[in-house]
Amino acid sequence: MTAYFYPLNNVIQDYAWGSYTSLNTLFGIANPENKPQAEIWMGAHPNGCSTILVDGQETLLSDFINKDMSAIIGAKTAETFGELPYLFKVLCAEKALSVQVHPSKAQAEAGYAKEEAAGTPLSASFRNYKDPNHKPELVYALTSYTAMNGFRDYAEILAFFHQLNIDVLSELVANLDANQNEQGLSAFFKALLSLDGEQKDTAVKALLDFAANNQTDELYSLLMTLSEQYPGDIGLFSPLILNTLTLQPGEAMFLDACTPHAYIKGTGLEIMANSDNVLRAGLTPKHMDVEELIACTRCVPMPKDTILLSPNSNVKSNVKIYPIPVPDFNFGVYQQTDNEPLHTTSAEILIAIDAPLTVSHAKGESVTLQKGESVFVPAFVGEYLVTCSGSFARAFN
Repeated sequence: MTAYFYPLNNVIQDYAWGSYTSLNTLFGIANPENKPQAEIWMGAHPNGCSTILVDGQETLLSDFINKDMSAIIGAKTAETFGELPYLFKVLCAEKALSVQVHPSKAQAEAGYAKEEAAGTPLSASFRNYKDPNHKPELVYALTSYTAMNGFRDYAEILAFFHQLNIDVLSELVANLDANQNEQGLSAFFKALLSLDGEQKDTAVKALLDFAANNQTDELYSLLMTLSEQYPGDIGLFSPLILNTLTLQPGEAMFLDACTPHAYIKGTGLEIMANSDNVLRAGLTPKHMDVEELIACTRCVPMPKDTILLSPNSNVKSNVKIYPIPVPDFNFGVYQQTDNEPLHTTSAEILIAIDAPLTVSHAKGESVTLQKGESVFVPAFVGEYLVTCSGSFARAFN
């Protein structure tokens, strides 16, 4: 292991909701096949593993890690997780992603074991659990970034639905009015998502009729846009139930387990636990298991002033390190660095955001990344130096 720094060759996922232009605009990354470029995956996830050059040979990052896990990702990380415990992404949403909930660690372990025991194929469209892991996430906005995160206050939800005054929903709304608590919101959310047939069609039509007549309101204008992307979808009610916000570049939020959320439009950096578990709650043509979703959802309001994540205040002014309540990952953004030392005891991935980034080691090795390029730094590197006239992001744990 003579090399200290390993530039990453990353998979770009071409999911249908991705942007055709964002990666080119931000990073100069070409799109010769004119496909939607939804996510750059930086990490060792089997569904899109990065590759590196080892002694001139292209090598899967996962294979490299497995050759000497303790040295490469750190002894403590190897013992605790047995793999690189995070997946780092650039996410470019041109259209809204599904409203979704990620299970807790315990829920994921139980759900995965149950589906494995039942012999449900991992590739089955109706499978809920692809692995036994939780999937908390942090998103850091690179552009204006519209999203939903957490339930609105009970009174706010009720005000929207009283204003709509939709006959087929009157009983649901009355029940929530009488039970403004976790159980009441859970029953309301479940009943709404379970609507089907004529009842669902009638409710969605009434919602869109109201929205069409109130398009000067930003929220209802958003609803009309979502209805073009997901016509007739019960998830069109989501912006009235969930907090809807737009992060400005440089702002971040954490998305905890058991909390409904959706990304609507924008480009950001996303770091998450190394999992692919998603329970969907609308804005999707894919399988929705409402029973399992509700079992994994904490139906409590999230105060709006707690959604944005503030960086730790006890670090240097050119560094933002965010408080993460799980051990799987940490995340920081660094600006205007000149041979600044960083020390690692875990595996790290750095990405240059808006200017070239040079990483160097006391033994003489140096690598320069252009914006949009990333590098893997093994735990055994210890201390290294970073120089960047702009900003770069750092994923570690």
